[in-house]
Amino acid sequence: MSYLNDVEGNFCLRVNQLSRNSSVRSFFTVVSKLGDGGIWVMMGLAMLWIQGPSALPAVLQMALTAGVGVLLYKLLKNRLVRERPYMNHFGIQCATAPLDRYSFPSGHTLHASSFSAMLLVLEPALAVIAIPFAILVAASRVILGLHYPSDVIVGAAIGLSLAGVSLSLM
Repeated sequence: MSYLNDVEGNFCLRVNQLSRNSSVRSFFTVVSKLGDGGIWVMMGLAMLWIQGPSALPAVLQMALTAGVGVLLYKLLKNRLVRERPYMNHFGIQCATAPLDRYSFPSGHTLHASSFSAMLLVLEPALAVIAIPFAILVAASRVILGLHYPSDVIVGAAIGLSLAGVSLSLM
């Protein structure tokens, strides 16, 4: 991990400079906070509103997939113990409080990609909102100094994989 930290550190420092602008920092902080889970709950409720009670099994499947995602990323974070960029690199500011200590993989991105992929199949009308939002979530994690790009890439890959497995079980 230290090699990756060094390789990605300068990129993170440059991207993190964006958070020095209060409007950019505020925007991506809101995106990040919504990515804590609130927006995904709203998407599930919207699915129920659009499709009615028939959407309940799909919404429950999405929630179960999210639960598996939490277990998986917490297991990985606690085993791989990669410190966040702002802890490893002088000059990177933490622009919002992290939910936990370690960086790898990005749980926010894992869930954003998982939910977006599932919505693309289960409720495409919501996917047109979820997919751009997922991209903003991934960007927010690096801009706010909380993750390296590889954390985000691996989080997205895990999330897409979980969504694929989950959808294949439906």
